[in-house]
Amino acid sequence: VQLQASGGGLVQPGGSLRLSCKVSGLTSNHFDMGWFRQAPGKDREFVARIGWNTGRTYYADSVKGRFTISRDNAKNTVYLEMNSLRPEDTAIYYCALDPYSYSDYARPTNYLYWGQGTLVTVSS
Repeated sequence: VQLQASGGGLVQPGGSLRLSCKVSGLTSNHFDMGWFRQAPGKDREFVARIGWNTGRTYYADSVKGRFTISRDNAKNTVYLEMNSLRPEDTAIYYCALDPYSYSDYARPTNYLYWGQGTLVTVSS
């Protein structure tokens, strides 16, 4: 199983970016997907999650109303649309796959597969 994240870059405060995560190596799309981020010197933190069947979404309070997670099951791809970006959003963003639909969706150890990360820098 491989997760390939892309779309990071440098953006000014207030700007937008869209991250993508392509999943390959699975025969079905029956898995929940999440995005996490890790800033320098900090622990990895939950950002957002989307369920495979209902499409139900969950967000960290810090990004609620600014970020949107979505998925295209036909393309096995998950997206993170990020708007109104702030300097504190600067981090490496990781996509992750949970094949067991754990209820504790914010716990990194409940995700079995991880992408390589893509760097988002918000700075003027």
